[in-house]
Amino acid sequence: MISVLWLLGLSLVWVGLTGTATAGNLLVGALLGYVVLHFAQDTMGFALPLRRMRRAIGLGFFFVWELVLASLRVAYDVITPTHHMAPAVVGIPLDARTDAEITMLATLVSLTPGTLSLDVSDDRRVLFIHAMYVYDRERLVRSIKNGFERRVLEVLR
Repeated sequence: MISVLWLLGLSLVWVGLTGTATAGNLLVGALLGYVVLHFAQDTMGFALPLRRMRRAIGLGFFFVWELVLASLRVAYDVITPTHHMAPAVVGIPLDARTDAEITMLATLVSLTPGTLSLDVSDDRRVLFIHAMYVYDRERLVRSIKNGFERRVLEVLR
């Protein structure tokens, strides 16, 4: 946690030094701050969560990729005269156990066009989702478990 605060502080210092408060400049500051903290972590007495940060960045890129693919699929279905939808409610068995893990997974599923998280079972072992394109239930379950859920668990555990 201390390293995250240092990273945020160094990013804000960079923005202050450059005088440009944009998201891109803040990201550059974060990257430069990360490099500085990587080399200074031994002298500062904390370890940077390098693996977790890499996995979080990987989750972000994976989400953006899935977002683009799903958006294109829904847009194609909207602009073509015939609909290719095969809507269904599907139960996804969960390996996620904590509230944070389940919430993050449900949120990422809901933010992806064409899918919506509906409910979690009382025993918190199944996430029910509505998907617009369900041609093969097992394939959908595998794609969510091997895609979003695996990456969420890598970041949060």
